[in-house]
Amino acid sequence: MPTSLSILRSLSTYLPNHRHPRLLICTTCSLLNKNQPPNPPRISLFHTRSPDLSSVNNFVDQLACEDENLDFDKETKVFTFDASFGTSSVDSKNLNVSPSLDVKELDELPEQWRRSKLAWLCKELPSHNPATVIRILNAQRKWVNQEDMTYLAVHCMRIRENETGFRVYKWMMQQHWFRFDFSLATKLADYMGKERKYLKCRDIFDDIINHGLVPTEYTFHILIVSYLSSSNRGCLDEACAIYNRMIQLGGYSPRLSLHNSLFKALLSKPNDSPKQYVNQAEFIFHQMVTSGFKIHKDIYGGLIWLHSHQDKIDMERIVSLRSEMQLAGFEESKEVLVSVLRACSKDGDIEEAEKTWTKLVSSTDTIPSLAFVYKMEVYARIGEHMRSLEVFRGMQEHSGSASTVAFHKIIEVLCKAHTTELAESLMKEFIGSGKKALMPSFINLMEMYLTLGMHDKLEYYFFQSFEKCRPNRTIYNIYLKSLVHSGSLDKAEEILRQMQSDETVGVDTKSCNTILRGYLDGRENVKAEQIYGLMREKKFQIEPALMEKLEKVLRANEEAVKNPIILKLSKEQREALVGLLLGGLQIESDEQGKNHKLVFKFNEDSGVHKVLKRHIRNQYHKWLDSSKKQDGNEDKSCQFTTISHSYFGFYADQFWPQGQPVIPKLIHRWLSPRVLAYWYMYGGYRTSSGDILLKLRGSEDGVDRIVKTLGKKSLSCKVKRKGRFFWIGLLGSNSTWFWKLVDPYIVGDLKDLLKPENISSDLKEEARTINFDRSDSDYSEDDIT
Repeated sequence: MPTSLSILRSLSTYLPNHRHPRLLICTTCSLLNKNQPPNPPRISLFHTRSPDLSSVNNFVDQLACEDENLDFDKETKVFTFDASFGTSSVDSKNLNVSPSLDVKELDELPEQWRRSKLAWLCKELPSHNPATVIRILNAQRKWVNQEDMTYLAVHCMRIRENETGFRVYKWMMQQHWFRFDFSLATKLADYMGKERKYLKCRDIFDDIINHGLVPTEYTFHILIVSYLSSSNRGCLDEACAIYNRMIQLGGYSPRLSLHNSLFKALLSKPNDSPKQYVNQAEFIFHQMVTSGFKIHKDIYGGLIWLHSHQDKIDMERIVSLRSEMQLAGFEESKEVLVSVLRACSKDGDIEEAEKTWTKLVSSTDTIPSLAFVYKMEVYARIGEHMRSLEVFRGMQEHSGSASTVAFHKIIEVLCKAHTTELAESLMKEFIGSGKKALMPSFINLMEMYLTLGMHDKLEYYFFQSFEKCRPNRTIYNIYLKSLVHSGSLDKAEEILRQMQSDETVGVDTKSCNTILRGYLDGRENVKAEQIYGLMREKKFQIEPALMEKLEKVLRANEEAVKNPIILKLSKEQREALVGLLLGGLQIESDEQGKNHKLVFKFNEDSGVHKVLKRHIRNQYHKWLDSSKKQDGNEDKSCQFTTISHSYFGFYADQFWPQGQPVIPKLIHRWLSPRVLAYWYMYGGYRTSSGDILLKLRGSEDGVDRIVKTLGKKSLSCKVKRKGRFFWIGLLGSNSTWFWKLVDPYIVGDLKDLLKPENISSDLKEEARTINFDRSDSDYSEDDIT
């Protein structure tokens, strides 16, 4: 058993190359026919090879200051399937359904008292919440056995109380007399999967595998469908992993409907990059072919679409798929031809692009705008930018106007060709069209002028971008580099100060290295040391060539390159920290309880938290953990931590003693307007009616102290408790007075999102369920005043 389990844990998701498919098959798969044996097969030894690709999604937050820097190919990230695709129903009769489960009926038990107690449990448990169910079961430990609990779990499934049945099953597993029951686990997993509760279904699924057994084909199938029914991030990757296990571990052959559903999911995720799923899609295609299924035309089209989005185009594979599609009697759709054009634009295949364009024009009267863009790109690849301009003009004649991505592309092509007059003319035309998202074109123009050394023109378009677009770090960096190259260090310093003062822009490694180069070249040694200190604080990397010059300057002044920085929080940082702690900020301590670190967690789906994350990072940049590489860009995860330091001991003792959140007894002294502002930004919500809710964890006494303190500030509030959290509601005019109190301390870019007069679209589901009646509170009026 240990050997089997260790091998199973080492099993990774395998995505084969389409030219050399390799399947990982269990040596016992011949036992797994359509008639499931009473005893499930056990996991045997496998021959494994290293995976070709790890399909793990890295979910990142896009910087607000770079939202307008769009890639021209981002208009279509979802493949459009035909309405007839995937309409075949699932024939569950042909799947290996759950094995039979033999359970004694209640009247078959010999003892009257046992029958009575089980009958009482069957009636009582479904009506209670999870915590009460566990307490009731714990009280029965002295007399219950596995047979009793199995009957109870099966009874819950019979009356469709599957959640209660799951809790009974998990409680059973913790008892000393528990023996794993494959039939019970399989039936419960199937019920959980049918209800689309994929986490609970996966929990039982893993239990089966951890006991060295192979789940049934139907359990695999229903778990995959359950994952696919969820829109949560990561569920698609889990569905792919289970699908691969179904084939490699179980030796099963999935049904056509499952192949189609998974394939469609791979191509229908607008928030995910299609690049990472090409190997998985090829694996599904291979399984469909080897299983003898009839391939739908959208499977061919989807594969071509996926291959056309890769950075390195496999034209041989695309040609092969087109040939197979033709042999199957399918006509190439408009979307397939556009995908081929996309591939040609990346590969520079002008001959194939011309053929595809001719076929596209003859097959439809409405040519997609992206087809023009890809044709422009093909000509640009071979250096014929004037022919790209002809295509652009042809698009305007055909469609009446050019799309935004077409303007982006033609201006990019002309800028790379250094045709300044044409590029400027197209830019004026773009601005005059009234279309938005001008930033990418401004960037292309400024980079062209920087390369040509035309600094006056670059400066002109820098200020033009301010009139048409919001501030952008890339634009600032190009202008800063131009000023340094032209020797205008005074202007460069002013621009750097503007970048630092604007939280939506900020400085990064590139901007600091640029100004440092200017100071070193201009022999401004004192200023070079100052910018060096800033870069050390922010943990920016210094370019090696600059570091050599800088070390000479520091040695000349008898200063060490690395001086310890004394860390200390300012008054503003201390107040902000108290507000963040009330809003849910966590503190982690070492085993000795001497050093502590702050753990900042942000909701990746919240627009408020995206802005607040950048602000917090700037506020506490000196304290951030340097063990993770910082290059000056925003941290793209939804969490970051500070270094572990004894300085945070006071806050750990007050807010997180014994590793649990509490409300300090002296909290009434610390509720300043800035504290309330950061609490609202980090752990507060604004309802559609304009009320303000503040989320809090702690004791009732602590909440009472906060409510009374707010009352002394003429802020009457209501309190609701939900689970481990309290919700403090500032309703009606109280929300307005609260806003006037905290407004000066709210981050500038968040004021429109958090001001109570407006309607918010950025609410958590949890906040929506907190409904305060105007006279309803968990506290009496005497307690609140």
